[in-house]
Amino acid sequence: MKMEILSKGNKGQTIIILTGMGCSFDEWYNITKVLSQTNRVVMFHRPGLGESEIRNGNETRNTQAVVNELLELLTVLEITEPIILVGHSYGGLCAQHFVKTHPQKVAGIVLVDSTSVDLQELDQLHLPVLDEDETDEDWLEKCNSYSSMEEEQLKRILNPTIPEELKSIPEEIQQRLLDFQIKPSLYKAMHSEISNWKQDAKIIKSLETTINVPLIVLGRDKEFNIKLGKQDGLPEGELIIFEEKWQELINRQVNLSNDSKIVFVRDASHSIHINRPGIIIQIISEIVNKHT
Repeated sequence: MKMEILSKGNKGQTIIILTGMGCSFDEWYNITKVLSQTNRVVMFHRPGLGESEIRNGNETRNTQAVVNELLELLTVLEITEPIILVGHSYGGLCAQHFVKTHPQKVAGIVLVDSTSVDLQELDQLHLPVLDEDETDEDWLEKCNSYSSMEEEQLKRILNPTIPEELKSIPEEIQQRLLDFQIKPSLYKAMHSEISNWKQDAKIIKSLETTINVPLIVLGRDKEFNIKLGKQDGLPEGELIIFEEKWQELINRQVNLSNDSKIVFVRDASHSIHINRPGIIIQIISEIVNKHT
């Protein structure tokens, strides 16, 4: 099976970054450009994302599959030293699974507004308006529908755009980001990831590994996200309930390691790497320096 890999830089510490669900590694262009000047930065698209192939049958996409792919990647690229592992959102859930099962392969971790092992607690909140079309079931239905469409059809329906913060990156990278969002295989992969992530979270939570490597947990700005939601016409009361629970779940992630700290990033949405790339570079560099 073909896997699309991004590898930048050839010296220093190896940093592997795991992207969020439905997210391209090209979103990290500004970050990898800087980090690769003094480190080796590796990213990959999970099967179904970008140019990475997904099997036609029912390929199970879960966090264990990502752990296996990461192990294979380390072997193929002949990376034997412990890595700095960075995970955003769903990629953070995968990172937690990897470090709990292979702690000796990790020298430091950065979780970027990561999905929680307790994510099912979000389903228990009473959020009638927010839940109107944002439940797992709604997303599964959308992904199922999108995965059977042609690219042109998806382009018309989704009308993909580039975030303002990424409009200064090279035009060919911007085009790749637009093309990434209209591939039917992306939604096939997402359907499987969403189908499995609650079970994945339970499995990861049940792994009783104590990690002793440096961990920095990054969380989004609660007030900033409430403001964004209000601008979209969503009820403030529900936004407050959701963001307070999200922050509580992020706070718990420091317990993954005996050597951890937490930073909530001002003026950042869930996509901290897009809103505040400078902070991400600073935090990853801090972990690298701790190791070296």
